[in-house]
Amino acid sequence: MSSIIRELFPGEVLYRQGDPSDCAWLVERGSIELSSEQGRRTIHHGVLGPGELIGELGMLDGQPRSATATARGDTQLLAIDHDQFLERLESGDPIVHTLVLSLLRRTRSILAALPAEVQLPAEDLATESHEERAGLDKIRLEARLRDALDNRTLEVRYQPIHDIVEGTVRGYEALVRWQLPDRGAVSPAEFIKLAEETSLIVPVGEYVLDRVIEVLVALRDAGVSPLPSIAVNLSARQLVEPGMARQIVARIEQAKLPPGTLKLEVTESRMLDYAPVAAVMQHCRAHGIPFALDDFGTGYSNLTHLHKLDFEFVKVDQAFARHMFDSERAMAIVRAIVAMAHGIGASVVCEGVETIEQLQALRGMGVRYAQGYLIGQAQPEAAVLSGDAAKGLSPTHPAIA
Repeated sequence: MSSIIRELFPGEVLYRQGDPSDCAWLVERGSIELSSEQGRRTIHHGVLGPGELIGELGMLDGQPRSATATARGDTQLLAIDHDQFLERLESGDPIVHTLVLSLLRRTRSILAALPAEVQLPAEDLATESHEERAGLDKIRLEARLRDALDNRTLEVRYQPIHDIVEGTVRGYEALVRWQLPDRGAVSPAEFIKLAEETSLIVPVGEYVLDRVIEVLVALRDAGVSPLPSIAVNLSARQLVEPGMARQIVARIEQAKLPPGTLKLEVTESRMLDYAPVAAVMQHCRAHGIPFALDDFGTGYSNLTHLHKLDFEFVKVDQAFARHMFDSERAMAIVRAIVAMAHGIGASVVCEGVETIEQLQALRGMGVRYAQGYLIGQAQPEAAVLSGDAAKGLSPTHPAIA
């Protein structure tokens, strides 16, 4: 599909009765009239407006279009990919999957048995249900995310990681950001969660990986030495995707980047299949790619992750640095996490560092790396290439001296 946006002038036909059902459409602006030919009669099934979905029934079973869709005025539609529908159906609850297909077959059977003179209902009926509206909004956002990947409109920003001992920026974490013209910034928590619900999380990861490698190659070609390391976040699902590890290694080797310049951060998950994850990590590590356990201490924290998987870095979640001075308990927890990480031979990166006092306390614990607004916010690619994002804290800063 070349574009997810379709503009129609008044009277223009979107699709005709009998056409193959290759996608569905969400009306964004204007209206669409549905009609069908039954013998010598033209039956008008109704008009659908903004927020209504058109043509989804045929996508589920592959049946030809049961009606002709015509624009009643200037109309804008958002295309919903065939695979997008089927992937959600296949990955959902098997009972719901079975019920949907059963209802679909029954609906088709009823429609086929109706006398020719009976007016057929439209495939798509308007709804005022809040839940259905929320579902349509989610469908809309997912379609636009697919389009953003195709058109490279996702932005990758780079948050500096400070080496406390050496007093300089030694690397970055790549953070993906998404701006939409009509709603502004989309929360990463929202669209990453959306991507993780489907196979979109894999191309999102590949997209960020490719952009990071482009930056590292540009820095090398500009004579920057040593190269900084850049960390890319991957979920466990992405990591064990068939062929993913080989693709990552192949990209690094093709770019001829030194070992350690690309770092992979694995997000904690409640369910990890340790054997394949460990195999992938071992394969990547053999090719100079280290691993960090991201956001340790919150979410699905599990000491088994540290026991069964080898991580060169443990990233302490930002909530801990922010609350170190709120209570003795909070400080004790940070000390325990740092001591545990050091005990297994991992370096510690503490996120969320916002004050000099926090940085000094971490330095006293032997924490090597800090990340947060005190060091610097996430910067655009241009700032990394120009060197502006690597300024960080001066070695003579009171927090370091």
